[in-house]
Amino acid sequence: MSAFADRFIETTRAFGPLCVGIDPHPGRIPALFGGDTPDGLSRWGQAMLNAIEGVVGVVKPQVALFERHGWEGMKALADVSTAAKAKGFTVLMDAKRGDIGSTAEGYARAYLSADAPFACDAMTANPYMGTDTLQPLIDTAQKAGKGVIVLARTSNPGAKDFQNLDIGGTPFYLRVVDALNRLSQPLKGESGWSGLMLVVGATAPDEALAIRHRAEKLLFLVPGYGAQGAGASAALSGFVNGEGGCVSASRSVNFPEGSDVAATESDWQSIVHAAAQQAQSELREAATQPA
Repeated sequence: MSAFADRFIETTRAFGPLCVGIDPHPGRIPALFGGDTPDGLSRWGQAMLNAIEGVVGVVKPQVALFERHGWEGMKALADVSTAAKAKGFTVLMDAKRGDIGSTAEGYARAYLSADAPFACDAMTANPYMGTDTLQPLIDTAQKAGKGVIVLARTSNPGAKDFQNLDIGGTPFYLRVVDALNRLSQPLKGESGWSGLMLVVGATAPDEALAIRHRAEKLLFLVPGYGAQGAGASAALSGFVNGEGGCVSASRSVNFPEGSDVAATESDWQSIVHAAAQQAQSELREAATQPA
């Protein structure tokens, strides 16, 4: 199998940098699909895939919003992720796992092994407990041609509480990036990009530039665009010639205005499709602007 980074770059070149989150927030799943039930999540998630197919190449299911329904919710997650892979989407599993080695191996088997029960191409991870907790994920991803996406500088307001702390003259988030850069070689593809991705919030464009300077060939997953307030140019600030990652939009595409009162699934699909198309167009246009 080709390296995850190479497949990812091919996908974003073909479709554009938009990644659509599959985030079934409580109380927001339309009655058309069965509402906030495990079956409703499964039907809604697969309808989302149908609505954005042909416009978007990358999707990102949010594990916690399925997991809150217990085993039935996790079955819905498996249904949605399997359907996404069958349609040819690149699937980034937003799980943010991170634990000691033996536990990390369990997470790796669940999401990153060749026969993982939750079909995906890469999984998000938390580096707080140290690089040894990431190594089982990287090792498994390398064998299966998958990727690992590690939190670096996140988009939430509280990110600065720890991530921007000064550590010997260098912000903590850059210390994390330096450590990850040293681990990135095993997941590097022929494109030169590494499948050890970094989560870099669109709400911190200056930090994104600093990270790109330190990690020239690590792909970025950029949350914070759309509902969190960041515009397309800020979201792409750490990209190189419009390339080098994907920009995640969830609520703005999952729940665009009018979708909650759509009378039919066809009407709903048209509204969601248009929202995805608009976001992708904005990002594509921003990517062609001179830096």
